Amino acid sequence: MSDGTGRGQNLLFLTDEQLRQGSEAMFFAYRGFTADPDRILADLSYGRAHHRAIHFIHRSEGTTVNNLLAILGVTKQSLNRVLRTLIDDGLVESKVGTKDKRERHLFLTEKGAKLEQELSSSQRQRMRKAFRDAGPEAVHGFRQVLESMMDDDLRSLYKSIKDFE
Repeated sequence: MSDGTGRGQNLLFLTDEQLRQGSEAMFFAYRGFTADPDRILADLSYGRAHHRAIHFIHRSEGTTVNNLLAILGVTKQSLNRVLRTLIDDGLVESKVGTKDKRERHLFLTEKGAKLEQELSSSQRQRMRKAFRDAGPEAVHGFRQVLESMMDDDLRSLYKSIKDFE
């Protein structure tokens, strides 16, 4: 947020109006960030829940259903409905665990990986442009702000996914 002169304001003492502006900027940025994937998903009669499942299965190949439940923070019934559709449509494969037969491990099929690439490419392109325009210090600050907004348990979960690579 700028004071109009190009110099940053003292960000330690933000007014309610500045915080509202930040919230609104985040809202409109999210709308833009999800617009392209939403169009692709709509053509397939899928929603954002399908996109999130595909994204995190791709990020953590072989993840368990229970891990995906924790990441997404949805009910088992809701996730099962999404997974059933993705499996029936040949995008996700579920394999029984080798160590624990009760676990189901999730993998994207070739078709699922192609859809994930299509869904995420426009988002990565949008982020790449925004990060380049903002510069490295802003990118670092942006990540700090996002991580600071996370609840402690979600920050830990986020870091465990980030470290999964």
